[in-house]
Amino acid sequence: MSALRGEAFGRRPGAVAAPGVGTARDHRVAAVPEPIVTEYQRHRLVCPHCGETTCGELPPGVPQGQSGPRLMAFVGLLMAYYRQSKRRTAEFLETLLGQPCSAALAVKIQNEVTAAVRPSYEELAAQLPAQEQLSIDETPTKEANGKAWLWTFVARMFTVFAVRATREATALGALLGEAFHGIVHCDRAKMYWHLGCLQWCWAHLKRDFQAMIDSGTVQGKWLGCRLRRLTCELFEHWADYRAGKISRAALLRRMGPVRRKVECLLLRGTQSRDADVRGTCRELYEHRQWLWTYLRHEGVEPTRPTFGWCPAGERSLRHAVIWRKLSFGTQSASGSRFVETMLTVIETCRQQGRNVFAFLTNAVEAHLAHQVAPSLLSRV
Repeated sequence: MSALRGEAFGRRPGAVAAPGVGTARDHRVAAVPEPIVTEYQRHRLVCPHCGETTCGELPPGVPQGQSGPRLMAFVGLLMAYYRQSKRRTAEFLETLLGQPCSAALAVKIQNEVTAAVRPSYEELAAQLPAQEQLSIDETPTKEANGKAWLWTFVARMFTVFAVRATREATALGALLGEAFHGIVHCDRAKMYWHLGCLQWCWAHLKRDFQAMIDSGTVQGKWLGCRLRRLTCELFEHWADYRAGKISRAALLRRMGPVRRKVECLLLRGTQSRDADVRGTCRELYEHRQWLWTYLRHEGVEPTRPTFGWCPAGERSLRHAVIWRKLSFGTQSASGSRFVETMLTVIETCRQQGRNVFAFLTNAVEAHLAHQVAPSLLSRV
C-alpha cells in the first residue's frame, strides 16, 4: 500500500508562474514502508459471583499468532517464489521489517500457508482427468533421505505439480485416473505409453537425432544428420502454419513428404549395426503414430504446448529444478506438500496473469476466517 504526500518548495510569496511554465515539478522518492502492527486488547474480567475469569474473543479472521495474512503470504513467497531458506527468510524479516522471526516460526507459517491454499490445489488436481490435452514431465528430487519425483501437468490455463515417491505409471494413474482420455505431450519415457494417445515431443526427438550424430559411427551420423534436417524442415512448416502464412490443408500437403522420408530413415535405422541407433530407430518406427498425432488432431502441436517456442512442461519445471538445487529437496512430507502446492499456485497465476501475492493473501484471509478458499478455476 502506498500513498502520495505533496509539499511545495521554493515558491516566494506573491510570485507568478512564467507563461508556459508549470506551477510545480513533481519529484517522487520511494521508500520501503514500515510494517503495520494492529493491537487487539482483550479484556480479562472476573465474575463477582462465581469468581471465574473470562477473556474477550478475537474478532473473526484474526490469527492466533503474531503474523497477519499479508505477512504470511509474503513469507510463503520468500521461500517458494524467491527460493530463500528458512533461516534467511527469518533474517530478512528481522533485518528489513523489524519483525522477530526464527526458522521454527517460518516453518509454522509455511504449514499455515499450505493449509490455506491446499483446497485450491485439490480443486485443480481434480480437473486433470477432464482435460483434452496435457503436457507431462517429471524430474528427480529428494524427500528426507529418500528419492522422490516432482511431476508437472500443464493444461491450457493451469498447472499442477505433485511430489511422489515413484516415477512409475502408478503415479500417473493416481492423478489422472481411468477417466482421462485426452492427448498427452511427453517424451519417450515408457510410463506414458499406457495412456494411449500421445504426441511425442519433437524437441526431444531432435536431441535424440543429435545423439545419433555424436555416436561416432558412420551410419549413426548419416542417419542423425538427415533426421535432424527433416526435423528442422518440420518446424519451418509448423512455424508458417502458426503464423497464418499457410492453411492447415497446405500444412498437411507439406508434411506428407517429410513424414515418408522420416519413416523410411527410421526403418533403415532398425537394421543398423550400432545397438543404440538400432534401438532408438526401432522404438520410433514401431510407435510412429505418436510422431504425427498433431496431423490427425487439430489444436495439437508437434512439441509440448509452448510459450515462445519453449516446451511448457520444461519451462514450468525450471523454477522447481533451481529451487531443488538450492534446497536439496524437502525434509518431510509436509515440506513436499508445501512445494507442490506453492509451485502450482505460482505457475497457474503466471499462466492466468494473476497477482500471486494478492491470491495468497486472499487464501490466507479465507483460511483464518474459516471461509471457502478462493478458486484458481475462475479464469479457466
